[in-house]
Amino acid sequence: MSLQLGEVIRRLRTERGLTQLQLARVLNVSPQAVSRWENGSTYPDITLLPEIAIFFGVSADLLLGIE
Repeated sequence: MSLQLGEVIRRLRTERGLTQLQLARVLNVSPQAVSRWENGSTYPDITLLPEIAIFFGVSADLLLGIE
């Protein structure tokens, strides 16, 4: 199984017309962290997953690619 979390975050962010900086401010992380998530070099801290899911109005399962 390949984790596509960064791609999902990028898609959700761009669908809402947000920049990486705007999302970073909402989540209280650096824009560089959002960039690294989206390019797949790192993942968000697991404690941020509920906050990301709530912000985008999706389930954590969707973020993680679980059907």
